[in-house]
Amino acid sequence: MHFTRRHLMTALGTAFSAVALSSSRADYEGPLLRAIEGGEEFWLATDAYVYGYPLVTMELTRRVITNVSAVEGTRGPLGQFIKLRSYPDASFRDVTAPNADTLYTTAWLDVGDEPWVLSMPDMKDRYFLFPMLDGWTNVFQVPGKRTTGTKAQTYAITGPGWKGTLPSGVKEYKSPTSIVWILGRIYCTGTPEDYAAVHAVQDEFKLVPLSSYGKTFAPPAGKVDPSIDMKTAVRDQVNRMDPVAYFTLLAQLMKRNPPAPADAADVAKFAKIGLVPGKDFDASKLDAAFSKRIPQVAFDRIMLQFKVNKAVKNVNGWMFDTETGIYGTEYLNRAFVTAIGLGANRIQDACYPTSQKDADGRAYVGSNKYVLRFPKGQLPPVGGFWSLTMYDENYFFVANPINRYSISARQSLKPNADGSVDLYIQKDSPGADKEANWLPAPAGKFVLMLRMYWPNEKSPSIINGSWSPPAVQKVAGT
Repeated sequence: MHFTRRHLMTALGTAFSAVALSSSRADYEGPLLRAIEGGEEFWLATDAYVYGYPLVTMELTRRVITNVSAVEGTRGPLGQFIKLRSYPDASFRDVTAPNADTLYTTAWLDVGDEPWVLSMPDMKDRYFLFPMLDGWTNVFQVPGKRTTGTKAQTYAITGPGWKGTLPSGVKEYKSPTSIVWILGRIYCTGTPEDYAAVHAVQDEFKLVPLSSYGKTFAPPAGKVDPSIDMKTAVRDQVNRMDPVAYFTLLAQLMKRNPPAPADAADVAKFAKIGLVPGKDFDASKLDAAFSKRIPQVAFDRIMLQFKVNKAVKNVNGWMFDTETGIYGTEYLNRAFVTAIGLGANRIQDACYPTSQKDADGRAYVGSNKYVLRFPKGQLPPVGGFWSLTMYDENYFFVANPINRYSISARQSLKPNADGSVDLYIQKDSPGADKEANWLPAPAGKFVLMLRMYWPNEKSPSIINGSWSPPAVQKVAGT
């Protein structure tokens, strides 16, 4: 949404209440109260913070992931593919909410000075998608089975302002920013045979600068910057930045990652606090009296989207955002998705309904048994695949005796006599005859995530609301 006084007063009023409850009277009757009583510059500064949150987060994420000399695990230098070779297990702690359905093949690029050429092999009808995110987290292109098919393809990813001639057979994908994150996913069943098949195609994906296309190219070693914090979570690093450092970095980034034309009217207002595209940040225009409150209140506004964002749906105990990947001028939603799920796909490619409570509104706990029943013919409607993943309360996989972290059609689910399908969600086995439909749970609290890749756009569809995930029922007596 465009920022308006009404939006700011509603959102910050709630945020201020939270601040007031956790602060002393003197703490909040000072600069923040003066700002609320009429300080337009304070509201403008929180607007600018929300607006820039995705770009600052992308940059710090890029720094951490690429701050290595060679590809290792989940990290790799600029311009080199990072290829995950197997699904994570219950010991994995690198990122929250990992998946056990696709093998990631990812890379960070800087296309500001020169285009990069991406060559993709024949995928032989295997499901895959390679979304390309710009610095503002918009998915500007997404080659893959849904959009471009599975035959071999070659693309030149060009930066803002680039003009030139491309080799024959190379299609241009123009990025609005210099920062590009390729967040590729390739479907894999997880068997040894399929792991080997996916590894083979992963190794056929190639990235080279345009000047080296058609030539022998050996990527240089990455440069390691010892000043980069490699231990603190990126979101914590962003949220702990003081406003001057935050806006100084944002201004620097906006020089090579310009705002979209549609942002012009909103961005023009930020000049009043010293933030002008293409120029260094002028800290003298930011009122020091209230600046320390900007990150806290702005982030409260971002997280308030759980409650007030019309794009966030809550159905049968499942929560999901229906407007991801392409945000337009919905800056609060863009920042919200950045905070809770950086790298989100377009809704046409993937939807991730998440559930923390059963049909009775009670938190999931492993001492109970639960059933998720899909009526006959009403399994998740997708063109790609679906799966139900189990996480502990911190969004990590759960150790279990059968090493099953998600359940999907590839488990050869057994239907009931009436054609419905029950998924048994519990700590202990439901019995040998039902084990194909069992998703093991931990002893304590847990969270469920339903992954839907390539959801139907026509009914039945989670996108238009004609299909919804059923509520999870607690088994009586548990």
